[in-house]
Amino acid sequence: MRRDDDISGSLDWATIFLFMALVTLGWLNIFAAIYDETANQTIWDLSLSSGRQLMFIAASAVIVIAIIIIDVRFYETFAYLFYGLILIMLFLVPLIGKEVGGNKAWIGIGSFGVQPSEFAKFITALAVAKYIGSVGFKMDNLRNQAMLFLMIGLPIIFIQLQKDTGTALVFTSFILVFYREGMSPFILIVGICAATIFVLTLLIPNQLYLHAGIALTLAGLIYFGKKKFKRIAILTIGALLISGVIESVDYVVNNVLKPHQQNRVKVLVNPDIDPLGVGWNVTQSKIAIGSGGFFGKGFLKGTQTKFDFVPKQSTDFIFCTIGEEFGWFGSLVVVALFIALMLRVVFLAERQKSRFARSYGYSVACILFFHFAINIGMTIGLFPVIGIPLPFFSYGGSSLWAFTILLFILLKLDAHRGEMLQRI
Repeated sequence: MRRDDDISGSLDWATIFLFMALVTLGWLNIFAAIYDETANQTIWDLSLSSGRQLMFIAASAVIVIAIIIIDVRFYETFAYLFYGLILIMLFLVPLIGKEVGGNKAWIGIGSFGVQPSEFAKFITALAVAKYIGSVGFKMDNLRNQAMLFLMIGLPIIFIQLQKDTGTALVFTSFILVFYREGMSPFILIVGICAATIFVLTLLIPNQLYLHAGIALTLAGLIYFGKKKFKRIAILTIGALLISGVIESVDYVVNNVLKPHQQNRVKVLVNPDIDPLGVGWNVTQSKIAIGSGGFFGKGFLKGTQTKFDFVPKQSTDFIFCTIGEEFGWFGSLVVVALFIALMLRVVFLAERQKSRFARSYGYSVACILFFHFAINIGMTIGLFPVIGIPLPFFSYGGSSLWAFTILLFILLKLDAHRGEMLQRI
């Protein structure tokens, strides 16, 4: 068995380089987001977000060393124990936590706050991977599917109680992991169709057109297909369900969603509905990104950033700083780094020799992709603003540490892939 003190040569250094590049760029952009040229500020100043982020980065280095030193079997052995503990923490947060930005998602530790929901992501990934990697597991077993959906459903429920819808939605990305491990694509297709219908219902005020389109589609499928009772019955039931979804959209938007969530949906559908009110964030975000042009205004030269036109510039809307100061080209470089990292993670996942490690690797890729796509998408108006960080860029210790642990556990598993029990 390979000794842990010799593991450095087996770590995937291409992934580590991408990680270091993203963390460094994130740190620089946090300073750019809060920089005030009229004050005597340095990037190292611990009173600034950039200085505190540097402390978080240093702590991340300690975390990486700990992950590398710990025995590789530790992560699978104690996955369920950690999962149980994090569920208890998530349950306690609404009771003893402190509220920040309208979300009661933090547990205060001195002057700092820790967000358990961030750590729930990699812990749930470990638990899900352990269950999938168990002896005799078969994805087409309904009991197994129910257990997996329960495992991702419990964190969603507890996090939603913290009024943190954005983080709760991240756990839906595990469905892609289930699909990779053999689950029928039916659920995935239904989800995509439901989301598409939801958006179309918002975009087309007159629902009669949608119902007419469904009726015509149903008639066409029945007329040109096989005239079998079972097939016609399934198509009819499907059409009725779709019509039911259409009719329920108004109720969900007006009665289930909270006022600020309703506003975000309205802004997504009509960005110009209230540019000085509910649409302010997205409007100013797009102005900041667009003002950067091709090469940007230069580091620390962003005017939209300096005058605080975009709120949460160093956290949820950090991509605005990239777009304004480094332009289209700089944004392309950042996007390329993220895509390279995610492709590398998928490559690492596919070369694993255990189902546990492979499932965990795909969980890492899915979580990173969800954060990357939604965060950048909401800054340019493609998705509603749901308040999730851009990995390795957004300011915050909990986010940085959680993503670091998420990634480096995979690197640890990959370095020992020759020792992992073959269970694929």
